[in-house]
Amino acid sequence: MPQPKRASESHTIMTEMVLPNDTNTLNNLMGGRLLHFMDIVAAIAAQKHSNRIVVTASVDNVSFAEPIKLGNIVTMKAQVTRAFNSSMEVFIEVWAEDIPAGIRVSTNSAYYTFVAVDQSGRPIEVPPVIAETDDEKARYESALRRRQLRLVLAGRMKPQEATELRALLVGE
Repeated sequence: MPQPKRASESHTIMTEMVLPNDTNTLNNLMGGRLLHFMDIVAAIAAQKHSNRIVVTASVDNVSFAEPIKLGNIVTMKAQVTRAFNSSMEVFIEVWAEDIPAGIRVSTNSAYYTFVAVDQSGRPIEVPPVIAETDDEKARYESALRRRQLRLVLAGRMKPQEATELRALLVGE
C-alpha cells in the first residue's frame, strides 16, 4: 500500500478569465465550459495525490447558483477529500470575481471522482488521505456516504449493501 499523504498536498488553485468564446448569448459563462475547467482542476489535484494518470469516474450534482459574466475571473480550488483503493474523491469550490467592481461570489461546488490508472489504463492503488483540518475531517468522514450513494445510483451496489446509507435507503 502506498504511503498516506496529507489532503493539503493535493490542494490546487486554477484561475481563468471569461472570454467571449466562453460565453452564451447572454454573455454568461457556458455551463459546459465551467464543467471543463472544474474537471481540469480536480484532475490536477487527483494527480498530485496519486502521482499517477487519472481518469474522471463521476461528477456529482453541479448547480449553477450564480451566473458568471463575461470578463469575470473564475477561481477554482480543488482538493482530494478521501481515497478508496484506486479512486479518489475531489471537492471543488468555484468563485467568480468582478475585479473592477470589487465583487467576489461563490458560484458552485461539486465532488468529482477520479480513478488512478497505470500506463496500460488499469486501475492502480492510491495513497490513503490524511485529513488534518476540521473541514478536511468532515469531508473525509462524509465521503464514504457519498461514495456509497454514487455506487447505488450507478447500479454498482445494492441499497442493502450501502452500510452508511442503510437507514435512509431501506428504512432501517
